Amino acid sequence: MSDSEEDSQDKQLKIVVIGDGASGKTSLATRFAQEAFGKQYKQTIGLDFFLKRIALPGNLNVTLQVWDIGGQTIGGKMLDKYIYGAQGVLLVYDITNYQSFENLEDWYSMVKKANEESDVQPVVLLVGNKIDLEHMRTVKADKHQRFSQENNLISQFVSAKSGDSVFLAFQRVAAEILGVKLNKAEIEQSQHVVKADIVNYSQEPVARTVNPQRSSMCLVQ
Repeated sequence: MSDSEEDSQDKQLKIVVIGDGASGKTSLATRFAQEAFGKQYKQTIGLDFFLKRIALPGNLNVTLQVWDIGGQTIGGKMLDKYIYGAQGVLLVYDITNYQSFENLEDWYSMVKKANEESDVQPVVLLVGNKIDLEHMRTVKADKHQRFSQENNLISQFVSAKSGDSVFLAFQRVAAEILGVKLNKAEIEQSQHVVKADIVNYSQEPVARTVNPQRSSMCLVQ
């Protein structure tokens, strides 16, 4: 393979979405992948896994391998295996549910534990979801910022329902992992809609790519 051909290959990043049930993880992942929002809540069984290709500034194509760990509780026996090897983590809570914020410490401890044997810890983005329900907020913004600063995390407020800042959240994680600097103009330029499939599997995850030519990919755990 020539250097130019190698440079043209997509970089692939594993991004894991974790947090309390009903915090909006699946809606967040679905909004990012499909530009859709499901009004009826249904807890994920096992995990949802899919690929989505995005473009970062500098004509850098990146394929995000997104794992929505919906059915796992803190301390679940498979949780550390799902998190292991992730380059990025979205640590999600619901701004209208204070308990979901309180539990972030335990979720973050699981991230560190799962990767304690790795030389590099993943980039973690603190995500305050459901900002469309600002009038029902129970977690003040300063508490969000304090948690972010104390743990040296990047952070973002989003709404899976309206789509506000959802693409940006994933884009920021990818850019941080790859050392790409984003400015406002580049963020606006690189935002685009790409359709994807969400496939729910209770055991081994199988992904469908979101590239024009679709193919299936099995993951060996």
